Amino acid sequence: MNTVVKNILLTPFNILYRINPSLNLKLLFLIKCHYRLNLQHPVTYNEKLQWIKLYERNPIMPKCADKYTVRQYVESRGCGNILNELIWQGFNPEDIPFDSLPKRCVIKVTHGSTFNIICKDITTLNRAKTISMLKRWLKVKFLPCYGEWFYGIERPRIIVEKYLQNSADDDRLDDYKVYCFNGIPRYISVDSGRNTRKHYKNIYNTKWELQKDYRMAYPCNNIEQPAPKCLEEMLKYAEILSADFYHARVDFYVVDDKPVFGEITFTNSAGFGKVLPYEFEKAMGDYLKLPCDNR
Repeated sequence: MNTVVKNILLTPFNILYRINPSLNLKLLFLIKCHYRLNLQHPVTYNEKLQWIKLYERNPIMPKCADKYTVRQYVESRGCGNILNELIWQGFNPEDIPFDSLPKRCVIKVTHGSTFNIICKDITTLNRAKTISMLKRWLKVKFLPCYGEWFYGIERPRIIVEKYLQNSADDDRLDDYKVYCFNGIPRYISVDSGRNTRKHYKNIYNTKWELQKDYRMAYPCNNIEQPAPKCLEEMLKYAEILSADFYHARVDFYVVDDKPVFGEITFTNSAGFGKVLPYEFEKAMGDYLKLPCDNR
């Protein structure tokens, strides 16, 4: 859905969020998840993510939600070796040194998950169109009604990073998302067929056992794939980088059997994503221990 249209449709919820955040999230939760949100005694994964949005005010979260300032956090935790190479960063797209960029690179705006330009040939890149698109992206604001307060606090900027590719395969780049609960990795999701009609998301536990028919937004194709050779290394980094938060999804790419840091997400799908079956969503909620669990 177009961002402008989405903002217009959600205007009443944006207003309600400013007046009564918990009521707003309860209404959105009922509409999107089809059951009532219990904030006093949250049980499921999505319920607990709503609690985090309302009550966790960790000052590190805004820096980790931005694709540039998170680099400082990763380095401060002794994990700078897994950062992708930063080629350029700045606030004005007209300042991008296109003539000195490598042939292949990735251009991103730091405050959104879809604001990426995958450039495979800088000589054929439409610079005027790219600059115009980046300017438009920089103006995009996160929807207040979703309650993800930590986005947009850092001033959004543009970064240019190294184009990641395996030496043996130019096209395939595996993307692993590690779900950590109170600093402990519990599940890993792997996407395949992204941006196609056959988009699958397979869920594994940390022993790399496929959780057949478990679903997070996209169906599982129940086809097992070999564990990455760097699985233990990846889990170690995820544990380090998630230790300061109740919950963090730490994303990695694997390039030539080495993990490369992607991003940190605190509220997967804003806490509205489809998680099936219920037993799986409940199991994820059981792993996530919050202060409200002791009431």
